[in-house]
Amino acid sequence: MRAAAEMGARARDLGIRKLVTQVERTEREMGQAVTPPAIRALAAAVIANPFAGRFEPDLTPLIDTGAALGEVLARAALDALGCAPEAVQGYGKSAMVGEDGEWEHAAALLHPSMGAPLRAVIGGGRALIPSTKRMGGPGQVLDLPLGHKDAAYVRSHFDGMEVRMSDAPRAGEILVAVGLALTGRPLARVGGLRHDEITGEDGLR
Repeated sequence: MRAAAEMGARARDLGIRKLVTQVERTEREMGQAVTPPAIRALAAAVIANPFAGRFEPDLTPLIDTGAALGEVLARAALDALGCAPEAVQGYGKSAMVGEDGEWEHAAALLHPSMGAPLRAVIGGGRALIPSTKRMGGPGQVLDLPLGHKDAAYVRSHFDGMEVRMSDAPRAGEILVAVGLALTGRPLARVGGLRHDEITGEDGLR
């Protein structure tokens, strides 16, 4: 209860209009048991775009918001998974800007400062965090790419999720999402480096 209250307070401080979590657990695929089950989760937030409808050369406020959202969304996704931070194997992030914004607004949220607080929540991560951004409106799909958190060459963890909200993002809003994965894809079998073979030193292998 205390954690939920703290999460709610942080969400209000950030002006989050809506916060959604989603968990996917795949037990069977093509008639085959998936062992262990493929489990992944996302947390997505809808925020007002402070620069909607105008050009602003200094995007520092969005960069700062990105850092705060990195922590809030990672914690929400981790809570949805109900696991210890060290169980997380993969991650990703994405953002969709409403029509009165610009692509760079999504970049400001995702790239300069979101990664460090996200990694802090799950106890680290050496690989670059896969990301994508787009412009769109209510009901449109936002792809959320996923990759291994310590070794980008682990092919089994090249994955993704989809985010869709019927009422977001509105023209002056931004939809931001963070994804966490406990496994790779269901029945992954395209070869390459495996999770149990990584050294986790350079973010690649």
